[in-house]
Amino acid sequence: MNMESRWQECIDSGASLKVTPDVFKARSLIDTATGRIGFLGENIIKESNANYIFESYYSSVLELLHALVLVSGYKVSNHICLGYYLRDILGKQELFRLFDDCRFNRNSLVYYGRKMDFETAVLHIEKCKNFIEQLQMLLDKKLM
Repeated sequence: MNMESRWQECIDSGASLKVTPDVFKARSLIDTATGRIGFLGENIIKESNANYIFESYYSSVLELLHALVLVSGYKVSNHICLGYYLRDILGKQELFRLFDDCRFNRNSLVYYGRKMDFETAVLHIEKCKNFIEQLQMLLDKKLM
């Protein structure tokens, strides 16, 4: 169980480590996320696949977040600390809330087997897509 409640605690606990910025690895993560997003966009969201599509969009969110922290010189080992980076270092409170909501629903699905109903899954897919757009803008600024 994560005990961190802010970025500094992630650093203190070792969940987030200062590393040499790795633009090459960040670009590789971005390419992987972009490929998955393109693949997902080719699929029709149905009741039978909505939860799986959401989970895949969330995976792309994670890859983009890891890319973002890598170009800033950090390696982060848990999802919640990625969120704290957004909130505490970048000052992106709204993005943190969006990420935390998606993270909570993904954890409910993956760890507790709580599938979302179709409408909720579609809503969270759209939230992930919005989040991805905002992350891509942040990454574009960092990689210029």
